[in-house]
Amino acid sequence: MNSNTNIYFLRHGETQGGSRFNGSTDVALSEHGRFQMWAAVENESNWDRIISSPLIRCANFSLALEQQYDTPLQFDDRIKEIHFGAWEGNSAEEILANDSDALTRYWQDPTQHTPVEGETLKDFEARVLSFWQEIITEYHDEKILLITHGGVIRLLLCHILQRPLQRILDIEVAHATLHHIRIEHTQQNTHTALIETNVEARI
Repeated sequence: MNSNTNIYFLRHGETQGGSRFNGSTDVALSEHGRFQMWAAVENESNWDRIISSPLIRCANFSLALEQQYDTPLQFDDRIKEIHFGAWEGNSAEEILANDSDALTRYWQDPTQHTPVEGETLKDFEARVLSFWQEIITEYHDEKILLITHGGVIRLLLCHILQRPLQRILDIEVAHATLHHIRIEHTQQNTHTALIETNVEARI
């Protein structure tokens, strides 16, 4: 018998300190960011499980949601944000002032231009897709909330939409946005991922 799993991707809200390259940097949500996340899920509940990045901009809200709805919660290191190396904690303006060519090249093709000491996009893809394949294989007929980061969600949407990895930054994922993915499982143990909400992309 065929079955469906409904997975919701939720990006964390606005963080303290404004827009910066906070990949592995463990920065907390701002007050507005917490409001954004509660607003994002106010019309959704009855999760069978919550899976979250362990970084506090995701984890603190996940813990609050677990307590609010008495929903099983687990953390997974594989859905942490990509590590930006020497750019960690810097704003785009600061990086442009110091090394505008490097940032421009990264924006044009992040598969070929990794920040100094940063995680390559290929390595990031491997760890995130390892998580994804495990989730869609292990869980059937569940409603799952995945609380994670913009880069992780872009990577997964890029994979589901079958877009070239170098175009990953064309996919728009705003703070505290919720994307609904329906996984169709067949008797032959194959999986089809269908995006149930609109995904904005620059063409």
